[in-house]
Amino acid sequence: MTARPLTTPPLAPQTRRTLLRLGIADTAALRRTGPAAAFLLLKAAGLTITESTLWQLVLLAKGRTDHLNDAEKAQWRSRLRAHRPVAVFPPQEEMAYWMRQSLHQAEQAAAAGEVPVGAVVVRQGEIIGSGANACIGGHSVCHHAEILALTEAGRKLGNYRLDGCDLYVTLEPCGMCAGAIMQSRIARLVYAAAEPKSGAAGSVLDLFAHKALNPHTAVLGGILADESTRLLQQFFSERRSDRQAT
Repeated sequence: MTARPLTTPPLAPQTRRTLLRLGIADTAALRRTGPAAAFLLLKAAGLTITESTLWQLVLLAKGRTDHLNDAEKAQWRSRLRAHRPVAVFPPQEEMAYWMRQSLHQAEQAAAAGEVPVGAVVVRQGEIIGSGANACIGGHSVCHHAEILALTEAGRKLGNYRLDGCDLYVTLEPCGMCAGAIMQSRIARLVYAAAEPKSGAAGSVLDLFAHKALNPHTAVLGGILADESTRLLQQFFSERRSDRQAT
């Protein structure tokens, strides 16, 4: 299907401008994002919009110039209700900066003989909690980097609910950490490398999209994924070499 620029009309001028700021400039980008996600992103960006905007987005994505019937509208309402939380994420450079702070924590974990995973909690441009994997040293499976960072942030704020905070972690969270992230009301989770064996943000399962769990956290993966993967691979390669040497 040929990509066409988003125009006014059919979109309202403010809607089109906001979509452009979100990187959705044509129908191909709209299809990649998805009409429901684009609609929710517009709301997250502060626009006051009605269902009519969703219908316009659906028709544009499908390359149609007619109208949605009642059954189609009902289907899209259902998709909207079931959609995982979305958010407008910071610029790429900003996310990379905070992820590098998490990678520094991961390097500290590796130096201590722990699986190299690090995390930081960011609020209003400041790190308020950080953590490096410490399960071996702490004799606790609960000492994952995410849990430690959330705990430190909660102590600093004097509240276990971390509304308005973002969490940056070098590896996709497991089920335990995903649950803690949702319970703490983290607004945005940014992770580096996917975890195909135990990832609970989309790789094995997606707890953040499970509506029965009342999710509050928007998720974005892949920020500095290569750096995180190299650190993990180096760590496990060295461990295998040590075992062979003994």
